[in-house]
Amino acid sequence: MLTLDKETFKKAYENKYKNLHGEEIEEGNNQQKYEALGSLIRDYVIRIWMNTNKKYNISGEKQVYYFSMEFLLGRLLGDVLMNLGIMQVCKEALLDFNIDLRELEELEQDQGLGNGGLGRLAACFLDSMASLNIAGHGCGIRYKYGFFEQKIINGKQVEVSDNWLREGNVWERRKPDKSEIVKFGGEVKVQELNGNLTFTHVNFEPVLAVPYDTPIVGYENDVANTLRLWSAETVSNEFDYSSFSRGEFLKAIEYKNSVEAISQVLYPEDSFYEGKILRLKQQYFFVSAGMQSIIRHFRKHGGNILLLDEKIAVHINDTHPTLAIPELMRILLDEEGISWDEAWRITTNTISYTNHTILAEALEKWPIEMFKQLLPRIYMIVEEINKRYCEELWSKYIDQWDKISRMAILADGQIRMANLAVVGSHSVNGVAKLHTDILKKEEMRDLYYLYPNKFNNKTNGITHRRWLIKSNTGLSNLLMETIGESFIKHPTDLIYFEKHAHEKGVQEELNRVKKINKEKLADRIYKKNGIVIDPASIFDVQVKRIHAYKRQTLNCLRIMDLYNHLRENPNLEIEPRTFIFAGKAAPGYYLAKNIIELINCIADTVNNDPSVNDKIKVVFMNNYKVSLAEEIIPATDVSEQISTTTKEASGTSNMKFMMNGAVTIATLDGANIEIRDEVGNDNIVIFGMTAREVLNYLQNGGYCSIDICNENKRVNRVVNDLINGTYHKDRDRFKSIYENLITYNDEFFVLKDFESYVKAQNKIDNMYKNIHKWQEICGINIAHSGVFSSDRTIQQYATGIWGSELIYKNL
Repeated sequence: MLTLDKETFKKAYENKYKNLHGEEIEEGNNQQKYEALGSLIRDYVIRIWMNTNKKYNISGEKQVYYFSMEFLLGRLLGDVLMNLGIMQVCKEALLDFNIDLRELEELEQDQGLGNGGLGRLAACFLDSMASLNIAGHGCGIRYKYGFFEQKIINGKQVEVSDNWLREGNVWERRKPDKSEIVKFGGEVKVQELNGNLTFTHVNFEPVLAVPYDTPIVGYENDVANTLRLWSAETVSNEFDYSSFSRGEFLKAIEYKNSVEAISQVLYPEDSFYEGKILRLKQQYFFVSAGMQSIIRHFRKHGGNILLLDEKIAVHINDTHPTLAIPELMRILLDEEGISWDEAWRITTNTISYTNHTILAEALEKWPIEMFKQLLPRIYMIVEEINKRYCEELWSKYIDQWDKISRMAILADGQIRMANLAVVGSHSVNGVAKLHTDILKKEEMRDLYYLYPNKFNNKTNGITHRRWLIKSNTGLSNLLMETIGESFIKHPTDLIYFEKHAHEKGVQEELNRVKKINKEKLADRIYKKNGIVIDPASIFDVQVKRIHAYKRQTLNCLRIMDLYNHLRENPNLEIEPRTFIFAGKAAPGYYLAKNIIELINCIADTVNNDPSVNDKIKVVFMNNYKVSLAEEIIPATDVSEQISTTTKEASGTSNMKFMMNGAVTIATLDGANIEIRDEVGNDNIVIFGMTAREVLNYLQNGGYCSIDICNENKRVNRVVNDLINGTYHKDRDRFKSIYENLITYNDEFFVLKDFESYVKAQNKIDNMYKNIHKWQEICGINIAHSGVFSSDRTIQQYATGIWGSELIYKNL
């Protein structure tokens, strides 16, 4: 924690501004003022950063490296100021220069290097590791353009590049001296030397991986860990002048473009060969660079390579970084000269794996021929891993060829990354109790029975420092006034708020805080969307990635049904509601993009119909990102967590909304179950099929969506409203959604859960009528949310998987 008084800070800021811009502060614009502030704060952080790294090198404590394709950090300025303990000093000092800190924060570009929950979880985990004094660092890719910036044009999603680096990034430090070479293509020369086989990679395409390091500051503890993001560059920056002068213009720039494409965008479209191979390149690029860097640093500081697993833990976040397993084997075998058995022991003891999904589309598989051509030495190692593993299976499951084929890493012309991740790691964890049970009993049943001791559960969490203390100051102040400040470092102390949730004065203050947050969001919606909404209405929110299994379609059908009732009976007694949606659809996911268009068409129809008397409004907020979530979540009354049961591994938005005093309407899916267990059935609204019912349909069939449509008049009407011109004059506009529900038998059981969902929404309506009881429920949710802090999750990872030192133990 820094100790600074206002005058010292003012002087430092003024000097920094003049040194950077060569003029007086009052002559500059806000961008210049932000750059000076960010640069000054970074100087304070760098001293902490250097001391932290020095301490780690001297102490020799175990280092954790968290490998992830995504890190959704959002903005860092506010986080860093809060964690350094100088937020108030900074605000007051800047006011003396007539500078509003909030305006400068708005200028910072979100570091949107992620698509959703996976990347935001990784960011929360980094925050918790630093705040718990755990030597934990991130490893990923420095995407030049992030995911994409979402625009809505004529109701449709349009993707444009997210040029988040256009004003630079004050927090990162380029470290060219720490660069690594990553090798693609070529051949492997096999020779016998002194009775041992040696493997030499020749004729490869070299790619220079240049690290950009960002400090991750712990909360008031003088710790700054490192997020290292790799950028792909050519090995030589020299322009190929000879090719250009011979008229071979394209050849002169082809290599440079192909290399830089590796770190250009997150998740390139992979429905064609070039896109697939680029994704595979991305995955090997960052794990190879990261693993080489780890070993180089370990060796530099005198580490014994045979004890690597005692000093290093590498965690792979989903299947994307699974190539860390054969890459570590390559380094140990080819560069360190270690035997296969010893290298395999070190590798499996070093690496641990989190599975985030049971969706087949996310359990990655790569065509063997593509893989072999791009990564010839890595393929040889994977092939050998599979050979030895299958020998183990053959001895255990004699003549059970179907079972062995299911469990193999290489089968049917593909490499199964999830199988490789399980076989090559010492720990495999799910991210909620239900999800882990499904992994054990359904999706990875065979692997679980082979390696039962590897499987465990670590329910996800969120950093309460960002999602409560920073983003909801009104609620944080109320909590500090009622229960003190201990929850900041010990989030489970939020439980002490439960006894206050029954007090009318506290309920009224909760209502006041929520009202202020809703008014701010309503103002934002009016400025950005031109829609006037009533802050006194129920803010009913579903903000997350747009995907069929998350069932924004179910929400839409219910709104359409409510709209039908209001048109027939404008005097219908309901609590006014504002339905707020936000989220991005993957560029190649037509159905999800069609759902966005449906939401916007419903909004156009409902919001412009005077017959509904403003009782319902629908809003789609474009370009959902961390900074927007920080505005939406504190203003939410109802949190929509309505995924098809068994499909959402955990969810983390459910935790953020709960922590900010929203009431959850949910299926018994993912961490919704654990939220229900924490708060009790009276303080959450549950609907829909159980996991057993869903799995029974999936395994045995028997579901027929058209029967539901024919038997239920309300369902029939809203489904037909998709194609009868009610929401668009082009009756085929939402045909894909209609066909998904009817022709293709409603894969995610939207129609099956419709009636139950409507009843649950009616229950919400009745609950909200008693505002004191409603705020009591909100207070109980807040009180029980501390267990869902990522500090708890990381403590469990540290002690149960990584074996890292945990200095800060008193959670």
